[in-house]
Amino acid sequence: MVSRRSLSALILLAVGVCALGGPPVLAQVSRWSVVPAQSSITMRVASPLGHRSGRFERWEADVRFDPEAPEAAWVAVTVQAASLRMDNASLTQPAIGPALLDTARFPDIRFRLTSLRRLEGERFTAEADVTMKGVTRPVRFPVTLRSAGQTVQMTGGFSLDRAAYGIGTQGSWNRLIGRQVRVDVSLATRPA
Repeated sequence: MVSRRSLSALILLAVGVCALGGPPVLAQVSRWSVVPAQSSITMRVASPLGHRSGRFERWEADVRFDPEAPEAAWVAVTVQAASLRMDNASLTQPAIGPALLDTARFPDIRFRLTSLRRLEGERFTAEADVTMKGVTRPVRFPVTLRSAGQTVQMTGGFSLDRAAYGIGTQGSWNRLIGRQVRVDVSLATRPA
């Protein structure tokens, strides 16, 4: 569960404030708070027993947003990698252990939005940097922004090549799980 108090730092994954720098100063951009009960960061990967899924339970987001100019948004998320809970509880420890996420050495997964470009209506293309296990790679993915009263919901997802981040590249895990990991993010936000 994301605590309201912890929202000032960014997504440990990754969906705290990124070490790469702070948000740009923009006249109408203001801080928004995440609504934890309406937000989630999940993952899904193929295995010999079918797709396995998991949910990150602890993460923080720093969101700066102007509803009149969504393209000026600044979002940084820090996910506590050890908070991953797999759909099969017996898979949680291997997933966060040394062969895969290695959360003892790499406790955070970071996501930093670098660009948001409107396609039409509520549809956008997002570009972001994702950092896991000390490796940063860019991702590009479709997102939808929907407004309902004071709440703005951002929904999107992308696929990552786990081997590009050094995840599960040694031993039997490399053969047992798919290389592509699907990450889905849903952030509900309100003005802080």
